[in-house]
Amino acid sequence: MTLLGILLLLLGVVVVVAEAHVPGGLLGVLAGVALIAGVLALTAGAGVAAAVAIPVAVGVGLAAGGWGLLGARHVRRIRQGRPRSGPEGLAGQLGVVRRWNEPGGQIYLDGALWRARRSWGSDADDAPALHEGDVVVVERVMGLTLCVRPAEDWELIA
Repeated sequence: MTLLGILLLLLGVVVVVAEAHVPGGLLGVLAGVALIAGVLALTAGAGVAAAVAIPVAVGVGLAAGGWGLLGARHVRRIRQGRPRSGPEGLAGQLGVVRRWNEPGGQIYLDGALWRARRSWGSDADDAPALHEGDVVVVERVMGLTLCVRPAEDWELIA
């Protein structure tokens, strides 16, 4: 009975690790069941009465399940959110033109000077010229160059 309990606990830990790599919930439930069964088998094999074994096993299972739910909720919130760093995090940010000679120049954004050029479609003849001090919006990042367009009035309010 003790060997079975140890094997079930090890299986529960392996399935918890698998759930961390392939989140979905089903593996987390299986891990909780394996942990509860393992604790029950260990405590029963050690000669502890069922009155002690069952509450201990349920407590371990509930604690593992609670941690799993908290972790899954946190991961879901992070995955659904907007990127905060890296090239993806720069898209949509406002920058200020420091120097501009068509079709590109330098903008100041997030504490650094960046090389920038106009986004495709905004370099038409009717597009307003950019000057020093103008506010621009980053549309995408291509390597170390930002593709920008002039900011509209509604974007400056926030």
